[in-house]
Amino acid sequence: MAELLLNQIAENIKGKILQGSPSISFHRFNIDSRLIEPGDLFFALKGERNGHNFVSHALEKGAAGAVISKEINIPLKDFALIKVKDTLNALQELAQKLLKRLDVKVVDITGSIGKTTTKEFTFELISTTFNTLKSEGNFNNHLGLPLSILKLTKDHEVAVFELGMNSPGEIKALSQIAPPDIAVITNIKPVHLQFFKNLKEIALEKKEMLMGIRPGGVAILNGDDTNIRKFALDWKGKKIYFGLSRDCKIRAKNINKNGLKGISFDLTYGKIQEKMSIPFLYESYIYNFLAALTVAYALDIPYENISQAIKSLRSLPMRGTLYNLKNNINLIDDTYNSNPAALESALKSLADIPAKRKLAVLGDMLELGQNEEDYHIQAGKQVYKYGWDILVTVGPISRYIAQGAIASGMDKNQIFSFENSEETAEGILSIFHEGDLILVKGSRGMKTEKIVEIIKKNEV
Repeated sequence: MAELLLNQIAENIKGKILQGSPSISFHRFNIDSRLIEPGDLFFALKGERNGHNFVSHALEKGAAGAVISKEINIPLKDFALIKVKDTLNALQELAQKLLKRLDVKVVDITGSIGKTTTKEFTFELISTTFNTLKSEGNFNNHLGLPLSILKLTKDHEVAVFELGMNSPGEIKALSQIAPPDIAVITNIKPVHLQFFKNLKEIALEKKEMLMGIRPGGVAILNGDDTNIRKFALDWKGKKIYFGLSRDCKIRAKNINKNGLKGISFDLTYGKIQEKMSIPFLYESYIYNFLAALTVAYALDIPYENISQAIKSLRSLPMRGTLYNLKNNINLIDDTYNSNPAALESALKSLADIPAKRKLAVLGDMLELGQNEEDYHIQAGKQVYKYGWDILVTVGPISRYIAQGAIASGMDKNQIFSFENSEETAEGILSIFHEGDLILVKGSRGMKTEKIVEIIKKNEV
């Protein structure tokens, strides 16, 4: 982690030291007083809760100092205090300036779906060759990104960051904090439409990351995504495409689905041709995998360096995790989040897997804006189209999934609707039979993971 003296920090964030020795050093930085460890520097941010009200708690937990925007009384004079105009800006500026001083290549990853999986795969592959830092969990916003940067040290050679967005302007702001040497865009899909009018607006927002690429940098782009292809036409920098299309430098072809064992295909990695098997059920994982491989390719990592790491790649928890239960029941936990593109990918990818019956337990898809009903109706049509036998809807909006399924021809007696995940968990167990394949998927706010836990606990 970065180690900075108090006076260095104050200089970088244009702050005034109110108390504490200028030579005291900090190597950990925090914004949550509950997570403070001894020696931390606490940034008192103003949000839903004002961090200034928790400076004393941070001190009790062992913090050695705080960055504040209004004067507060801390009797312990050894406790360092730096006053700034805006604590959030100070946090971001400190991270930005630290990054400029370090000799580290930055990989920024964004896209509508698959960001976190791509980030994790990328980290696993390039760590075979370089000392690499990654942003943890979903630390992908205006708070998580600077905190991730502040974990860098002079020994790191590559940093892999995930950039998320919910509203206009976020990608531009984040890529200014961490300008990329390698910018990865996984796809453009109908996500967060509550905040954007259409896919074109989402695409333009994602394109902002290309505008921030450092001189000599490269854009790694999904060559099968028409929206990405369109905005990449007028970008004059270096581009490397990944996907299934013939002009993709990193490419998969001759794809075969092998049931619960995963997917196999022929891989092109530059001039190398390789037979490949990956233990993932969703075809969308091929793109996450190819994107990560393309980062390795852009960093000139020889294929032999990453061949062993490829074999150890696994799906992330709650993102298509397979559980083999008793009575030959297979449960797919995909409860981390949901949106129209990801849901269709799951329904389609699992359609060919042998099972006596296939049950889709689907929660509301959130943040879809004024067309949310239409997206849910379309999802219902896909349930029927891909041959799912039983539909269980979770939440008020997902009843439109049932409506779409019935309109397509699904027997209404094979559809069960519940108001929330708690109610579903109580009423769902009697539906299952021996040999079933069960998919559970819903937006994060629906807490559909509770349903998975009940199914696993009862070992239906």
